[in-house]
Amino acid sequence: MKGPLGNIMRQAQEMQEKLKSAQETLAAMEVVGSAGGGLVEVVMTGRHDVRRVQIDDTLLTDDKAVLEDLIAAAMNDAVRRVEKVTQEKMGGLTSGIDIPGLNLSGLNG
Repeated sequence: MKGPLGNIMRQAQEMQEKLKSAQETLAAMEVVGSAGGGLVEVVMTGRHDVRRVQIDDTLLTDDKAVLEDLIAAAMNDAVRRVEKVTQEKMGGLTSGIDIPGLNLSGLNG
């Protein structure tokens, strides 16, 4: 396909390939969320699957509610980190794509 439409189709296909690659990379990555100065750590994948929870031994003698709060805080920290990395990775995908009549600049973060 030639002309402007062919160029648009080529750019769309390139963007789709980059998107798929980025999604695969993000799914395989792991981030660490922590709370209590590192006393609780949660390892989470880009798909928000929790791989591991590490709890410092000193917390095992603490109040149960404190431990529960620190686990929740570490999970929330991990989720925020996944979202930040995802936004950074996906935001750059549309840069350099110029499709007439389609404003992709709002997707760049």
